[in-house]
Amino acid sequence: MAGYTRPIAREIFFNSDIDYRYLYMDPKDGAVNESPDDLHRRYKEGAVLIARQAAQRCLAKAGLGAKDIDCILVCSSTGYLCPDLSTILVKEMQLSRSVQRGALLGLGCAGALPTLQRAYDHALAYPDHQVLLVAVEICSAAYYIDDTLETLVGNAICSDGAAACLLTCRADTGPRIVGFTSLLDTSCQGSVGFEQRDGRLRIILAPTIPDLAPPLIDRVLDELLFPQGLSRNDVRHWLIHPGGRKVIDRVQEALNISDADLAVSRRILRNYGNMSSPTVLFVLNDVLESGSARAGDRGILLALGPGFAAEAALLDW
Repeated sequence: MAGYTRPIAREIFFNSDIDYRYLYMDPKDGAVNESPDDLHRRYKEGAVLIARQAAQRCLAKAGLGAKDIDCILVCSSTGYLCPDLSTILVKEMQLSRSVQRGALLGLGCAGALPTLQRAYDHALAYPDHQVLLVAVEICSAAYYIDDTLETLVGNAICSDGAAACLLTCRADTGPRIVGFTSLLDTSCQGSVGFEQRDGRLRIILAPTIPDLAPPLIDRVLDELLFPQGLSRNDVRHWLIHPGGRKVIDRVQEALNISDADLAVSRRILRNYGNMSSPTVLFVLNDVLESGSARAGDRGILLALGPGFAAEAALLDW
């Protein structure tokens, strides 16, 4: 279905530490013979569908209706729509016609965190508002096949998914956001992202990423924790985006954290693959659903993305 016949491809697919992935596509067709128009059509259909499903499940958990939402923010990097996804979801979900909205594009795997920060900013500016955030990617619609190792690895680990969360100053349940930090190493801007070739998105995934990540993560954590008078020992929940097996291994080594600290990230990678921007919210949801977080616990949401960027948020239960 993926279009590969070389033995090395099978080896990479089966050594990815991924057992399951969800793809918005017909397995009988595969992605190999799709035109750019086919890929765009599949992105739009899939993104609208699973973004709406994730948003509706989020509202149902919160006991809210569509008309209760005052602002909707959507991040996505695997396709382009105009009107944007947030505007389309106003119609699909029958949100208020006066709802505020916005789209963040091109932020890749780290996209959920800058979008979370924009939602946080809005909630602080308008304390009576309920802000809905949706991260959605159809990575399978950004499908490019050639003879390079980077596209092979990308096609082996990337998958489709959506996640949604609600931010508000009006409730006292769930974790509280304490702060954010963003850090960019612009000298490595060409290391990860997408480029356009023949009307298609082709993944850029430099083999140096596992080595670039640790020093950037070190710095972003220092800038996030030190102003709060905290150290890494004060963090109980490490909610780290699982960009891939090697990235997780290098992050664990650099942070000197245990297998237990990264068990959720590895479980999400194994069961869903790398969904790009929604993935870190899947990690957060796993912790919330498990009930493992207790009052007084602190957690770090952390993701890496194009830029080359490290994005982090500090949570307090």
